[in-house]
Amino acid sequence: MKAKELQELLDFIAKSGLNKVNIETEEFKISVQREPGTKQIVSMSAAPAAPQPAPAAAPPTIAPAAPTPSAAAEPAGAASYTPLKSPMIGTFYRSSGPDTPVFVQVGDMVEKGQVICIIEAMKLFNEIEAEQAGRIVKVLVENATPVEYDQPLFLIE
Repeated sequence: MKAKELQELLDFIAKSGLNKVNIETEEFKISVQREPGTKQIVSMSAAPAAPQPAPAAAPPTIAPAAPTPSAAAEPAGAASYTPLKSPMIGTFYRSSGPDTPVFVQVGDMVEKGQVICIIEAMKLFNEIEAEQAGRIVKVLVENATPVEYDQPLFLIE
């Protein structure tokens, strides 16, 4: 793999928002791991022609980041909000198409079982339903962005 292709791959991984990626081919092995609130860790190695002993040096570590000020600045009533979490990994969409209105907006009342977004995974579009009735307080994810399993998507009051 050429240096430019490798850089494009790393840029794509960085923009994807994924916290952990492992890619292994006959030519190389790439491992990228991010912890929320910390710097990115990238490890690359060429595939060995023959087994080699592991180096004795310990891998570099990054200390966990201090809690973000935004977490402390949450409103006092935030405890009454319930997050609606993603049941799968995929791409989050607020509407069924680019020319159609969003399923729900901030302030909308939703019923249990009402479709509130779509998550596309492996070319399949999965309708995500509200797990409880309530009012949408906040949308936590931007349209057409990758989401992870159990990532909060909406806050419901």
